[in-house]
Amino acid sequence: MKFVDTAVNKSKRYSIGREVESGRFYLSIPVSNSMADYEEFYEIGAELHNGYPGSELVLSAFADECRRGLHDQLLFLRPGSDRGVAT
Repeated sequence: MKFVDTAVNKSKRYSIGREVESGRFYLSIPVSNSMADYEEFYEIGAELHNGYPGSELVLSAFADECRRGLHDQLLFLRPGSDRGVAT
């Protein structure tokens, strides 16, 4: 998978973009575990992605929900046994 960011919201700590091979859109959040810092990628719809920055409030709320584990079914890649904690 190749993730390409199209926008980064530094103050809310998330980015949005498109996964090149599948063409699906994502929102990513930074996480950290005992071994590494990395990103988790959650699928979002084209309307949220293409509506940015107008969709910023919805995306920020979605990112917060992802940090709480409420949208794990939308992860592109399932976390391993040492799942990171949102930073």
